[in-house]
Amino acid sequence: MNTAKPSTHTEASPSRLARIAQARQSLMHEGGSLGAGWVAPWVERSWQRCLKLGLEPSSDVSFAQITAPMLRYTLEANHQLIEAAQPMLQNLARAIVNTRYFAILTNADGVVVDACGAIDHADPRAHQITRVGTDLSEHSIGTTAIGTALAELQPVWLHRGEHFFETTSVYSCAGAPLFGPDGACVGMLDVTGVDAQERPELKHLVMQSASKIENALITALPHALLLRLNWPGNALGSDADGMLCLDCEGWITGANPVARQMVPGLAGPGQATVHVSEVFGLPFEPLFDAAKRPGNPIELPLWSGLRLQALAITPADETRTLQAGAAPARALRDMEADMIRKAVDDARGNVGQAARTLGISRATLYRKLGHKPA
Repeated sequence: MNTAKPSTHTEASPSRLARIAQARQSLMHEGGSLGAGWVAPWVERSWQRCLKLGLEPSSDVSFAQITAPMLRYTLEANHQLIEAAQPMLQNLARAIVNTRYFAILTNADGVVVDACGAIDHADPRAHQITRVGTDLSEHSIGTTAIGTALAELQPVWLHRGEHFFETTSVYSCAGAPLFGPDGACVGMLDVTGVDAQERPELKHLVMQSASKIENALITALPHALLLRLNWPGNALGSDADGMLCLDCEGWITGANPVARQMVPGLAGPGQATVHVSEVFGLPFEPLFDAAKRPGNPIELPLWSGLRLQALAITPADETRTLQAGAAPARALRDMEADMIRKAVDDARGNVGQAARTLGISRATLYRKLGHKPA
């Protein structure tokens, strides 16, 4: 096997695509092993799982849909996830509108429950994978960001030949798993492009959007008190907060993934509910007293000796408390116009070069500038 050290360049250069092709040849056809860096570790592990399932890289992919009764059950069972994700899917679609990428939401089994964005339904490669009810799990269509994120329970990025089947090598995709208030994986968020330019930065965008969906699932949970947590010195009220839901007696009914990283001892899926006094060194009554002074952070001692700052918020005060600390957002069209003007200026008026930098066509750039092509 070739043991040359691969380049770390992130663009989909010929050398990167050649490395992917060589990795496929070595692992899938020659039964060899891969050196570090030829493909991402999650890609290699997914390839191995697919081979153990008896899948053949050259086989056709059917993009099968689940039965109508199963689809009705799936949509009903995932109603809260779909509802919580709707605003984030719309925002995500706006962010990627000019990139030939679109967003897909699946349940924990990899079945599509929603899709959003600039989907070309005339292209079967886009239409088939965005149909609600399509099974995009790893055992069904091999290595993709969807199946891999659900199997690995971590955010991933895949480009072209990193997908297992040859027929799915037209896709590029980023994916992140979604975790519910009990800590269990409830689905995943994916951004996919067809014959699109490689954009690994979409992995960060998907992670950020996934975090917003997880927080929306928390706030939708019935609760008497919401604790927003962060380490001292960090501002409270953003999507970076840990979030705990309490019932009226101080039992913790849900937590977002950030809170699970901050606070030891929280209950996991199927485990008995934990009382807030078991994780913080104080009784629960002062937390409800603190909620009577909305907007005033308090310090919470962990039993480890560490301390967190917290906002204790009742459901009635949640919107008002967050709005008080929110900065006004610029209109998307104004931000887009500034970005386009900067790209044209940087290209010294060369519209073609500016369009390539932005990843859009010359015609689209002219349209956004409000001019007709010369």
